[in-house]
Amino acid sequence: MTDSVRVIAIDGPSGSGKGTIARRVAAALGYHLLDSGALYRLTAYAAGRQGIALGDTAALADIARNLQIEFGSDAEGNERVLLNGEDVTFNIRTEDAGNGASQVAAQAPVRDALLELQRSFRKAPGLVADGRDMGTHVFVDAELKIYLTASAGERARRRHKQLMDKGIDVSLAALSRDIEDRDRRDTERSVAPLRPAEDARLLDSSGQSIEAVTNTVLDWANTG
Repeated sequence: MTDSVRVIAIDGPSGSGKGTIARRVAAALGYHLLDSGALYRLTAYAAGRQGIALGDTAALADIARNLQIEFGSDAEGNERVLLNGEDVTFNIRTEDAGNGASQVAAQAPVRDALLELQRSFRKAPGLVADGRDMGTHVFVDAELKIYLTASAGERARRRHKQLMDKGIDVSLAALSRDIEDRDRRDTERSVAPLRPAEDARLLDSSGQSIEAVTNTVLDWANTG
């Protein structure tokens, strides 16, 4: 029974570091990884490739139901995401893709279309799932639920450094506005809004290193 497989759910707003932490925790525990945000980014990206408007809910849901994706890593251990066999890792990590994902994620039929796909990642020996509704909607029975956050200013600075390191020139002020807009959409949407699960452990990563946050999560995971 897949319901007996352990799940660690890490939710939080954009730029809180949940993706990085989830990857490190999954690697340390030898668990599978679900980057749920990538599914929405992939849906928005695929829609753009097909010339489909992000407000066309029916068409978006159809795209979501038929996604052919593969998560993996390259020889250096860097993230690798394939869509229909094509490497789209860089394409779905842009700010445009993130904003598109936030718009797509607010539409209930799209979320419903992706629900079964997300739950299919629950396989032995365990799963680390990161997103915005992992603990409140997708895996409500997760053994450990974490709500990872950071100040809006720090999240913008982190994202700015990440993009600059990739050679993408972007304004810090523009990033701050984008994060505020995304937070508002994610917390105010009618379906599975971003919020901590009632039984989630709150973790503020502001001013903490990646290693420190990872160790905290691993401590919680190992002590139950």
